[in-house]
Amino acid sequence: MTTPAPDLSRLRIDRDGPPKGVGSPLKRALWINLTIALVAVLLIGGVVYVLRRGSVPQIETAVATVSGGSGGAAAAPAAAAAVTANGYVVARTRASVSAKIPGRLADLRVSEGSFVRKGEVMARLENADYAAQVVQAESAVRTAAASLIESQTERTQLSREAERTRGIHTRSPELISAQEVEAAESRAARADARVRADSARVETAQAGLGFARAMLENTYIRAPFTGTILRKDAEVGEVVAPSVGGGLTRGAVVTMADLTTLEVEVDVNEAYIARIRGGQRARITLDAYPDTAFRGAVRQVVPTADRQRATVQVKVAIQDRDPRIIPEMGARVDFLAAEPAGTETANIPRQIRVPAAAIRQQEGKTIVWIVRNDRLELREVEAGPTSGGYRDVRRGLDGGELLLIGGVETPKAGMRVRPATGSGSQ
Repeated sequence: MTTPAPDLSRLRIDRDGPPKGVGSPLKRALWINLTIALVAVLLIGGVVYVLRRGSVPQIETAVATVSGGSGGAAAAPAAAAAVTANGYVVARTRASVSAKIPGRLADLRVSEGSFVRKGEVMARLENADYAAQVVQAESAVRTAAASLIESQTERTQLSREAERTRGIHTRSPELISAQEVEAAESRAARADARVRADSARVETAQAGLGFARAMLENTYIRAPFTGTILRKDAEVGEVVAPSVGGGLTRGAVVTMADLTTLEVEVDVNEAYIARIRGGQRARITLDAYPDTAFRGAVRQVVPTADRQRATVQVKVAIQDRDPRIIPEMGARVDFLAAEPAGTETANIPRQIRVPAAAIRQQEGKTIVWIVRNDRLELREVEAGPTSGGYRDVRRGLDGGELLLIGGVETPKAGMRVRPATGSGSQ
């Protein structure tokens, strides 16, 4: 069978007309490329923005505060701190109570936090031997007293006999001789001497009894004042002594304090001690409760300085009683400037205080970095010594400036910075 030949005329290409189905794919490709390019530009711009924002360091700042002066917009309130110092809470009345004699602790009746009154027994040593000595001394007193009674009776009898012999001799010398009178008087004198000796023995025995009772009393450890037990320094069964002798011997039995006499002891730089006076108001902030301030007043400025640290110790009484305040807590004391009145305001020196971390040394100069419009600006200043983490700026600042205190190790003028949220206050 013969296969018919194919009709090739249908395969002819029409070169005169426009190509069919070619324009639509080109447009789609163009739009796709434009979209990809736009997304890439947006992504690159976002990355650059994030990187540039991340390169701006976040810093810690503080405001230069002002106190004193003649007022003005930058002047701080009258209760602004004139001096700040750090220290610890201590009890003015405090004692490490020990036994008066060495011995083994037999009974301990207190623990940390126990409240005791003056004279109350807190502990007891083993005292069976001392109790036996008291009984022995009491027997010696009774024995001496009995001997005294006996000798007194004998003296009375011999005295009467000597007096009767003397009277008979006086009336009738021939009945009793002078020698017999002398013998009777001698016996009476010896009896009187025995009475005096027995009286002395009684006093000695009584003194011995008093000593034995005192030694027995010394085995009881009593509270020297009314207060609270802070620490137990010994346990039942341990050997205690008035002074530590080494080994297992303990010195103190308990440590106690009168918590109504709590105060803060701080060391103030001697350059600022002239600003502090007795009775001056103070604001006390405990490290344990930084958001709570307690009222205080200067009780004493210790009349001597520490030449090694160039400081003077100041004792500040705590006026607000609070059970949260306990000895050995860290505290910061802001000594408040005197409240000005009338025309005296202009006579109060204007003081600018900044955190010590804001003051830096650069090329032999004392400087600070001021944050203005999110950029750093260098300012040369003259600053006083450090006290309580703060320094006085005597020259170079007007007060109210925002200062760099941390976050940049090598700051430069004009550097962009970003203050941390909530920073800017002391």
